[in-house]
Amino acid sequence: MLILLSPAKQLDFEPAPAPQLTTPRLLERTRDLAKTARRLSASDLKSLMHLSDDLAQLNRERFQAFDPDASEGQPAAFAFAGEVYRGLDARSLSRDDLDWAQDRLRILSGLYGVLRPLDAIQPYRLEMGTRLKTRAGATLYDFWGDDIASALKDDLVGQRQPAVINLASQEYARAARLKSLGARVITVDFKEEKDGQLRALMVYAKKARGMMARWIIENRIEDPDKIGQFNVDGYRLDKAGSSADRLLFTRPQPPKKG
Repeated sequence: MLILLSPAKQLDFEPAPAPQLTTPRLLERTRDLAKTARRLSASDLKSLMHLSDDLAQLNRERFQAFDPDASEGQPAAFAFAGEVYRGLDARSLSRDDLDWAQDRLRILSGLYGVLRPLDAIQPYRLEMGTRLKTRAGATLYDFWGDDIASALKDDLVGQRQPAVINLASQEYARAARLKSLGARVITVDFKEEKDGQLRALMVYAKKARGMMARWIIENRIEDPDKIGQFNVDGYRLDKAGSSADRLLFTRPQPPKKG
């Protein structure tokens, strides 16, 4: 069983103890993409990703400094720091947990394609939906083609119950070409209940995706049918709103802080 997550725009490159770093498996493709990105001006990046002037300049500097052959980096699961990764809290996982996750957790990436938790990465920002023109076409979906799906297929080979727990956003799940994997795919949604109404609030949903990934890791969940037992932070399976390939978890909406 594989767990899919999206990356995050927010990064955390503060050093932290971690097991031995590994090398991203699609690094040759990353090298090609980085060459294209390195030619972009700050103005290009601002337009492509709707960035402020400061962020555009920062990311131009990141691409100029990017070295795919560098021996140093941050483990992917530690480097991303958005709401999903607050829920995952990879830095507090045990070494055994991280080793287990290395075989089962996959982070989709606009620059790296697909990452394992301990794959070493450098600071970057390149969202999968970016319309960056390469020799393959006009978008990153064109650039990555079948590469991400092929890597995921390789990961599924030999698994007792080949299945994918899709906790990624639509933007990133599209790049994985999930229907081509030849495995069961379960997409998970999270909603908050208030005044009898269910609402998808992304700040909560993103953190819940990370919490579910952590719950799967800590409990060594191998059977996709057990995903419905997830019950962290007030979430419970909404059976009426779920189906075999799409699970809905709901909870009472938390009160606003402060």
